[in-house]
Amino acid sequence: MSIHFKGQDFLSYSRQNEWGIEQPFNFTLDNDTEVAVWDSGVICFTPKVITNSDIILSSGIHGNESAPIEICNDFISQIIDGKLSLETRVLFIFGNPASMNIGQRFIEENMNRLFSGAHSSAPGLVNRERIRAKKLEQYVERFYCSEIEGRERIHYDLHTAIRGSKNEKFAVYPFLHGAKHDKRQLQIMAACGVNTILLSNSPTTTFSYFSSVKFNAHAFTVELGKVRPFGENDMTRFIEVKETLKAMLSASDMGLTAFDPADFNLFKVCRAIDKHQDDFEFYFADDVVNFTSFPIGFKLATEGDIQYKIEHQGEAIVFPNANVANGNRAVLMVVPTTLDENL
Repeated sequence: MSIHFKGQDFLSYSRQNEWGIEQPFNFTLDNDTEVAVWDSGVICFTPKVITNSDIILSSGIHGNESAPIEICNDFISQIIDGKLSLETRVLFIFGNPASMNIGQRFIEENMNRLFSGAHSSAPGLVNRERIRAKKLEQYVERFYCSEIEGRERIHYDLHTAIRGSKNEKFAVYPFLHGAKHDKRQLQIMAACGVNTILLSNSPTTTFSYFSSVKFNAHAFTVELGKVRPFGENDMTRFIEVKETLKAMLSASDMGLTAFDPADFNLFKVCRAIDKHQDDFEFYFADDVVNFTSFPIGFKLATEGDIQYKIEHQGEAIVFPNANVANGNRAVLMVVPTTLDENL
């Protein structure tokens, strides 16, 4: 607990001030680390000794994805208590404290569809999540652009998925517009216990894509398992990710193994199926997990007179959700690929 947050930890303080704080504030830790609270859920640490990395760890873009929120809050508490010594600048973001307070993905609109300017794409459509997404973009810009140019930029946006998965932990690598995927970043993911990588094939409005395309950051959307309520996560399942990220923050040895393509399960997006009508319906059970594949010709979903069927050998589902708003993505369709094709 910290006196700076009225005897609470930073997460509790942020949830108590769910849509913002009256005044940003700063303080300095005993080890001379500078702490700047920019907003509810937004806290920046600048240590006295800094290596050549600026790191953003975001969580809670969906408020019910509690495990990564708890992991990041533990890091923040350890830093403030002097138990974790930093050698990198780091910005922690709790994306949507208001939705945390009701245990839902969002209040009015899915925030992870509101970045790269999507928050302002519909004139006259304004809600608090759109306002918050715009502010988060500004905080990312402030963080990455406030120091010397040329520093390595990293942004891991941490999530958990609605459904279970054949591959419990996986990461989405944002579309790189022809640039090469980074082997060292893949090694870091593997050290985190995340060896299933999904390569995006087009621009999106996710938080990780925003940092990647706008600031040339090494960015991932990292899925760390299944959604569970606060306090009900088995934290032993996150030991690898916690230890790897802790080593990264302190500029310590992350214990990366030599790069080996055989260590990874790699998929690429072959298409996205959007929902356009209220009668959109999947033809597989609600408990079917991510990365489940179906035979060619299998009827995935219907919408009005349209039928969506499996088109490719090994084609599998990721992030299926028939309850999204009309106009949003209902499911990503992916197929296996190899690293040789993408590095």
